Amino acid sequence: MVTSKGHLNPGDREVHFERFDPGLDPLVRHVWIVRWDVPAGQRRPQRVLTYPAGNIVIGPEGAALYGPDSRVQVRELTGRSWAVGILLRAAGMRALIATPPDSLVGAAEPLPSSPHADIVAAISAVDMSDRITSILRRWLGPLAEQVDDSGHLANEACQIAEEDTHLLRVADLADRLGVGERRLRRVVHDHVGVTPKWLIECRRLQTAATTLFTSPATDLAALAADLGYADQAHFTRTYRSVLGETPDRTRAAGMAARR
Repeated sequence: MVTSKGHLNPGDREVHFERFDPGLDPLVRHVWIVRWDVPAGQRRPQRVLTYPAGNIVIGPEGAALYGPDSRVQVRELTGRSWAVGILLRAAGMRALIATPPDSLVGAAEPLPSSPHADIVAAISAVDMSDRITSILRRWLGPLAEQVDDSGHLANEACQIAEEDTHLLRVADLADRLGVGERRLRRVVHDHVGVTPKWLIECRRLQTAATTLFTSPATDLAALAADLGYADQAHFTRTYRSVLGETPDRTRAAGMAARR
């Protein structure tokens, strides 16, 4: 099963996630499906720090392509519904739309080319994941075959920045890729709309937030050191500026979720 660090408060009993790999490299990272059934009059806020990539979201009413966001997004779930998401790799947005990716940072664009009606029909099927995989392969498979060298480089940059926990400097990422920093900045900006520095910072903050929510007893000073921050104060300032709350508040939310 594919896992994700982007969803910062997993565990709501009325909100169910499923993730799987549809086999659409180098365009798609994974598909996620969320269903919720929230009691009348109640809300379930879902906090997400998005990966530095585009996200296609298809729901009962339509489809849109969402760009990455360097701030936490809070979405209030009410009633009963569902959504199917396709988390793209770095090369994904440029393959799908003509809009410059930096115009979609923190924004969204309707995606009328999506197989919306087919997804709606598949969501209640017994073999849902297989049907959705087949639909997406017909739609996105030809685009995946057209990803060029620049797109592959952007994909690799994002993957290394996310997976190498010892990587803290853009210069080191450029060295790993065998390119200059200027080219790295251009390629990442042209495909994702963000900076290489954010690739690294996003990884650190996703790790911090999910660790504090799922393991509230984690020592802050030790966590800050493990993530490469100069000290706990620097970590706390950065965390609060992006996530909009202190690490202690995230820990408190994690403890409350357990109760």
